[in-house]
Amino acid sequence: MVNAHGGLACRLDVASAHAAASAAGIRLVSPDRPGVGHSDPQPGRTVLDWAADVVELLDQLEVDRFAAMGWSMGGQYAAALGFALPGRVTRVAIVAGALPLDGPGVFAQLPFMDRAYTRLSQRAPWIARACFRSMSLIARVAPSVNGRLAARELGPADGAVIRAEGFAAFSAMMHEGLRQPRGVVEEYRAWMRPWGFRLEDVTVPVDVWAGTEDELIDRDWPAELARRVPGAVLHLRPGGHLVAHSHYPEIFERLGHGGQS
Repeated sequence: MVNAHGGLACRLDVASAHAAASAAGIRLVSPDRPGVGHSDPQPGRTVLDWAADVVELLDQLEVDRFAAMGWSMGGQYAAALGFALPGRVTRVAIVAGALPLDGPGVFAQLPFMDRAYTRLSQRAPWIARACFRSMSLIARVAPSVNGRLAARELGPADGAVIRAEGFAAFSAMMHEGLRQPRGVVEEYRAWMRPWGFRLEDVTVPVDVWAGTEDELIDRDWPAELARRVPGAVLHLRPGGHLVAHSHYPEIFERLGHGGQS
């Protein structure tokens, strides 16, 4: 299964899923996107462009058929794999995902900080880079403080997940995700560009997962995502933006069903 990591994150955002994946017989492949972690940057990229990177990686790993999962900002990248590779992708899970931000009124529904980072990345990238560099430094030198701040800001449900999994693990993942501030700027630019495909044109089976206590996405987005993707199944579960962390076994079971509804 290919994991598409979230924003301000990296390949490590799925590390806590290892035990559940092993129990389900799933091999997790979680690459960083261009400009994230140690990956080479790709200025001007679109969401759909990532499919070519995944094809190259999985060909090297000799993987033919696979499922895809994307969390938060990664949701559209998982959907892109389903659109671009219907002959290879068996099923897609979009977890706490976003709608296309170039749609009417959608951008305004983002939380303030996401709107701010996006506009700074577009209009004042040097300021955005300074912000991301500072965040990375705090995550590295003061992981407990960083973890406590995140647990408080994300809301009770997500705070409980961060505390349970440990501030050190969360901060290590965040530091790695922010290693290249220029790459993070490009992440925010890319999600504002047209994705390169329509949700209505995704033909593989899709599950949309969302937490009923998620404070980072608009409450109407999960149902709208499921409505726009033909045949998609909506799953609302207790939890916040990190809802997958409490429901990995169920998500992996669905992904293992392949083309079955």
